Amino acid sequence: MIDKTCANIEAALTDVPDGATVMIGGFGTAGLPNELIDGLIAQGASNLTIVNNNAGNGDTGLAALLAKKRVRKIICSFPRQADSHHFDALYRRGEIELELVPQGNLAERIRAAGAGIGGFFTPTGYGTPLAEGKETREIGGRMHVFEAPIHADFALIKAECGDRWGNLTYRMTARNFGPVMAMAAKTTVASVHRIVALGSLDPEAVVTPGIFVQRIVQVDRVATSAGGFKPPA
Repeated sequence: MIDKTCANIEAALTDVPDGATVMIGGFGTAGLPNELIDGLIAQGASNLTIVNNNAGNGDTGLAALLAKKRVRKIICSFPRQADSHHFDALYRRGEIELELVPQGNLAERIRAAGAGIGGFFTPTGYGTPLAEGKETREIGGRMHVFEAPIHADFALIKAECGDRWGNLTYRMTARNFGPVMAMAAKTTVASVHRIVALGSLDPEAVVTPGIFVQRIVQVDRVATSAGGFKPPA
């Protein structure tokens, strides 16, 4: 019987090694798997390469991982904002490496890895420092830059519902990078708010098929101070 559910986050992340490349879903705080990131901090892996759209917000989630100095390099498209003080301080001290990737290129490089594509040419970045050291060629009268796929050892993503086979559905924009990251990693760990019975998910609503998910763990929805429930980010 196929059952990809894990008893807890600790079990889901126990084998993340030092030096791993880890994709983390999320667009800012939307869809960021904070509980999995906290589990990664507790697990202790270091010298990590992190792939995410941003470089952390405030003091929680990815920012907390950076503050613990567990990250050697970050690959992202939007590293600096008003509350990215942990990344900013590390970068200014030369304690973290940054690979800046335009957002569309980032999504396509991840998708290319999952699709088994050896890379692609894009006009984005041509003539800028982002193209330095990369192959260029003229296509259709316009210069293009070659971009390589981004593969990962692990992907940590957040979904709304899943079943024991790992089929996933998402909540609105919290979906963002989750589906392509799941395809691009050797091991995908998904946190979900509900694990439902096999067969109860409408196949037409499944965004990430279970073939791309190796582990699934349920996390409670965060309660608000008013006693209600905070919608998932």
